[in-house]
Amino acid sequence: MRPKSLPSFTHLFPILVLFSISFSRRIKPAAADGSETGGCGDAANIRDPFWLSGRNAFFGDPAFEVECRGGLRILTNSLGRGSYFIKHIFYDNKSFVVANTQFARGDCPIPRNDSQLGLHDHFDHHFTISTANKVLFLFRKCSEIPPGHHEGIQCASDTFADLAESYDYSKPPNWSSKCEVVSAPVLPYGAEEESGRTNYEDLLKNGFLVEWWSNREGCEECKESGGKCGSDHQTGDFVCHCPGGWDDPGSCGKGHKNKIKFVIGICAGVGCLVTASFCCFLYYHCRRRRKQQSSFLLSRNVSSDPTSERDLEFGSEQYHTQIFMYEELEGATDGFGTSNVLGDGGFGTVYKGMLRDGRTVAIKRFYKNNDRLVEQFINEVYILSSIRHQHLVTLYGCTSRSSRELLLVYEYVPNGTVADHLHGCREREGALTWPLRMSIAIETADALSYLHAVTPQIIHRDVKTTNILLDRSFHVKVGDFGLSRLFPANATHVSTAPQGTPGYVDPDYHQCYQLTDKSDVYSFGVMLVELISSKPAVDVSRQSRDINLANMAIDKIQKQELDQLVDPKLWFRSDCSIRTMIERVAGVAFRCLQAEKEMRPSIKEVLEVLKGIEDEGRNGAKGVEADATVKDEDCLPGKTSPPHSPDSVATRWESKSTTPNYSA
Repeated sequence: MRPKSLPSFTHLFPILVLFSISFSRRIKPAAADGSETGGCGDAANIRDPFWLSGRNAFFGDPAFEVECRGGLRILTNSLGRGSYFIKHIFYDNKSFVVANTQFARGDCPIPRNDSQLGLHDHFDHHFTISTANKVLFLFRKCSEIPPGHHEGIQCASDTFADLAESYDYSKPPNWSSKCEVVSAPVLPYGAEEESGRTNYEDLLKNGFLVEWWSNREGCEECKESGGKCGSDHQTGDFVCHCPGGWDDPGSCGKGHKNKIKFVIGICAGVGCLVTASFCCFLYYHCRRRRKQQSSFLLSRNVSSDPTSERDLEFGSEQYHTQIFMYEELEGATDGFGTSNVLGDGGFGTVYKGMLRDGRTVAIKRFYKNNDRLVEQFINEVYILSSIRHQHLVTLYGCTSRSSRELLLVYEYVPNGTVADHLHGCREREGALTWPLRMSIAIETADALSYLHAVTPQIIHRDVKTTNILLDRSFHVKVGDFGLSRLFPANATHVSTAPQGTPGYVDPDYHQCYQLTDKSDVYSFGVMLVELISSKPAVDVSRQSRDINLANMAIDKIQKQELDQLVDPKLWFRSDCSIRTMIERVAGVAFRCLQAEKEMRPSIKEVLEVLKGIEDEGRNGAKGVEADATVKDEDCLPGKTSPPHSPDSVATRWESKSTTPNYSA
């Protein structure tokens, strides 16, 4: 095909002049850089894209204006009609925690109506209430007492509370028509009292997580080129203010400094016009190549044929995974029929399917393609495509990021989850004997030890029994890496908003917003307690002090009441050697559940100790069989040595590091 002819010089000349002038606008003399805008009382420094009201207004985006009032960082005009102040800013993932100033100052921070929150009117497009929040429903002036476990508010006798799931998807209960309903986003964790009751007043005061979008990614490049970051107050677009008194949408490089001279040159003679025309030719040529390449990437989907190639969107050096067509996976699941549903998670539904090549697979279908879920999708593809381990679930492939829906294709693990067998739909089968539970603990620790040892280190961040799959031989496959994080080299922690599942989240991570490898160790400790007790991590039907299984385990171990924690089927049907193993595993769990992360062992140390317990248990069982004088009553509760209590934890498993911190 013959290429299209280029525009004539006569037509190009005025276009090029306007194009050059638009990049060379004269501006006011540059003031102090708006990228570092100082602090506010005792709060941490505010930096780009946020800026303090009254300082450097010429450089700041109006949506991110912050007013310093009484030591609080007040968002001026971005979150509707309500007045909100910033508590924490997480620059690494573009999110921050805000709280209503009215609630923070009042003794009883209970909103009386939705308009008091002011969140649904004039909400700035730069901000989104994060789906990581939960929704708190408050019911007032009810014609009758709400059914179920809905708790009253201490400071408001006519108000009941119900803490629901994700802020995006939860709806009030059916009976709520009998009450006045107010809904408010809240952080998914916190405000739990020792009694097990949720302090809803503190939950509202703690605020909620907001994510932002900003077009100021070029700020660092601008500063490196000698410019100062700013915004065009008419369009809101990012601009770089250069020392020469002009601004640029990128940076103040050498080529940009000559643009004013370039405009003069264009106006001066035909020679510059020829040069400009040549530049225009290069621009159209490069643009056309990018467009062709983009079209190629969007249209390139492959089937499950073993000879299929990889999609270039996931380059072979980073993503070693196969790209499936959406239509093939839709057919593999009978149109995502309900009869093929294996389970539902926080971000999507998992279906059983059969590919054209005969493989039985598990297909994860994300709920909707928002930015957060796209990030989860890419995160899981990247991690599972770069690691291989016998106890990690295998990723076969995924759909293209430009597909109509985001789908992940895993190996099918047929025997359900550990949670199913311990306290779920398959509990009655009684398949998990103690040797199998010991093997599950060791294989899970082996998988986590592998993740913590690779470079860069991987923190799973959602270790729980529902994410531990079992094959037909009851071997472990650890899955669900949507929340996992990669650790930079030589870092001891990453500062980020807490995420995970209630009952498994590291309390130190929740309090300090610092994720470490010891966070996985804590979650693994909860799982160990589940294995010896057959109890779920959180159960509101238990007594208030025992709702959280980790708290219950620490209490029983400290009081040497292990027989009240261990599954009776294990405790009273086992011989002396198995009871001794259970007690020692309880001691390992106790160390993993220490509130201070420095007191916990590394997962590698846990793995070594668990293997030693298993080996000694086997040898002990043989010894009992050989010694006819050993009686079964010698192993009754109280006649075996109890696991270590807090008084005996003086000799800790050292796992300290002197490497620096990292905030991402």
